[in-house]
Amino acid sequence: MTAPFLSLTWTDHVTGRQGHLVVDRLVRGVCSGGLRMRAGCTLEEVTGLARGMSLKEALHYDPEARYVPLGGAKGGIDCDPRDPAAYGLLVRYLRAVRPYVESCWTTGEDLGLTQDLVDRAAAEAGLVSSVQAVYPLLDDESAARERLAAAFAVEVDGIGLDELVGGCGVAESVLTALDRAGVAYAGTRVALQGFGTMGGATARFLTRAGLTVVAVADVKGTIAHPAGLDVEALLAARDAHGTVDRAVLRPGDLELPGDAWLSVEAEVLVPAAVSYAIGVEEQERIGARWIAEAANMPVLPEAEKLLHARGVSVLPDVVVNSGTNAWWWWTLFGDIGADAAEAFAYTRRSMRALVELVLARAEADGTTPRAAAHTIAEQRLPVIAERFGRYRPGP
Repeated sequence: MTAPFLSLTWTDHVTGRQGHLVVDRLVRGVCSGGLRMRAGCTLEEVTGLARGMSLKEALHYDPEARYVPLGGAKGGIDCDPRDPAAYGLLVRYLRAVRPYVESCWTTGEDLGLTQDLVDRAAAEAGLVSSVQAVYPLLDDESAARERLAAAFAVEVDGIGLDELVGGCGVAESVLTALDRAGVAYAGTRVALQGFGTMGGATARFLTRAGLTVVAVADVKGTIAHPAGLDVEALLAARDAHGTVDRAVLRPGDLELPGDAWLSVEAEVLVPAAVSYAIGVEEQERIGARWIAEAANMPVLPEAEKLLHARGVSVLPDVVVNSGTNAWWWWTLFGDIGADAAEAFAYTRRSMRALVELVLARAEADGTTPRAAAHTIAEQRLPVIAERFGRYRPGP
């Protein structure tokens, strides 16, 4: 693996906390990757995430689409998003990296941050938009910006379309794996870690497909019911950080320790919260058949090897959670309009085709889905570079 095109660490003069920005590569002078905020965020973590974004962009490359693949990048701030000082820190970070956002880095919400918060802080930092660097690549900037704004204004049953498309992509990844294995949706149980933007939307789509969500973990612990939780009631009772108000729990709903989601009886686990959630010790407790990585890098490599050896399939983050990023660009470049039904249909088709390709390649190569996804992406990167140009050495 070659070194990133750009890597920097910024220290806040007010709090002494650090923020990081890594640009793995540029394509046509632009890169894409969200901004996360969590206590303990490191440069190493952000570097890995930036590389993952390059792969995600490559995996969704369609030479017939208007969507132009971008390079990969990521931003990260070492701070608990619940800290009273977090918003001021976010504004100062964006002010510090403003030249990169204006010229090459398109960003948005990630772990610990919502898009509304990023947009508000970006405006306060003097930015036009968190994705303004891509505007010169658009055929009609005004129409594209209006289309994306209209898409962000769409809500479905009380949840914004921008939140739902990511969960739609995760759910479709799970459903594709079940279909390939000939496993019925009804009776398939799911446990999730994280009930924020990605986890909550994933739970809704899987439940509506006929699966049963038996456990949800948030910062307060794990909520579980072997016969299934009332997902819609939990969604209505969560705060902006995905923490569920326990007052809505029904008789029979159990309150368990925070790590209990790992070992509940379920066929599918969806880590949708933090990176590095499943290590060697944690994987020993898992009895599920599939793990769908809705979060970025939740399964450590050594744990994944052990899981694979005992028949547990890890559906990798570079595939599973790529729908949100792709939806931004499908909408902005004009492949889809500001319509929920169109967005869900396009996301389902694209994710199903991609997951089918990755799982078939993994089966043919006798390897893991992650290795197969990386192979496919690495084969596409030089094709993209040849067509659109690149601003870094390497493939």
